[in-house]
Amino acid sequence: LEILVTILNENDNPPVFPQPNISRNVPEDTEVDTAIVVREEVTASDADLDIIYYELATTVQNTDGYFAIRGVNNPEIYLQTALDYDKFNSTTLLLYARDRPVTSSEPTNIVTATITITIKQSDTRAPWFLPCTQLYNDTSVCISSPYHGRVNVSEMSMDPLLLEPGPIYAVDPDYTISDRIVYSIVGGNTNEVFSVDADTGNLTMNKIVTSPDSFLLQVMATQVSNVRKYSVATVEIKVINKSNFPPYFEKGVYNGTVYVGLPQRSFVYQAGDPSTPLVIMAMDQDFPDV
Repeated sequence: LEILVTILNENDNPPVFPQPNISRNVPEDTEVDTAIVVREEVTASDADLDIIYYELATTVQNTDGYFAIRGVNNPEIYLQTALDYDKFNSTTLLLYARDRPVTSSEPTNIVTATITITIKQSDTRAPWFLPCTQLYNDTSVCISSPYHGRVNVSEMSMDPLLLEPGPIYAVDPDYTISDRIVYSIVGGNTNEVFSVDADTGNLTMNKIVTSPDSFLLQVMATQVSNVRKYSVATVEIKVINKSNFPPYFEKGVYNGTVYVGLPQRSFVYQAGDPSTPLVIMAMDQDFPDV
């Protein structure tokens, strides 16, 4: 008597990942479509020799859509959307492996691998001159206003010039890198009247100014480790005549008369002379003809 026995493959083994926990450091400037975790590292095996189906999800809010898998049967994880360190600097991905399709009604074994992604800030932005204003709440762009200062004609200042809205100062906006900034004047410095300290940004005079012409300096801030990362700010220096005397009023006390019931913006008249408006005048000996 010959008896044939056929052993049926029962789905009694779950898929197994090579590594259930994986960590990756991903530079912020990684190109889209770059593989973050290669297929071999996340391909699950199954003792039942079933076809494995994969699905990727994220556990951190507002970080979905950045990473994806190549296909339902190809678990290689790649970068789908460009990264921005200011939006998020880490996320956790869950890679599901199942031995039946999602739509299957058969009993299914599901296992999970955890992929921890840490974003590393890259040197992507040029220096910012401060103070500056971010546009449309976008932390990647910050616009600064020109600096303003003044010097006296025919007078040499030995101290750093006082500027508005503040001293010349720039920072590396990629703050985890925080590269050192150096300064230089690249335009508008007629006759080399001014110089800027490369390390501090302090603006000083090399010689006196003999004409009332203003200066429109172009000051460049450059990152030490990457000269291609630079910004240029405008510094307007006005040349004025020195003021030796403070202004003064013609009188110490002025007396005026106003009538009840007058509308707003009505004249106040001189006391004792209701036909002459009260005028308050100040004089300055530096400008005797004004």
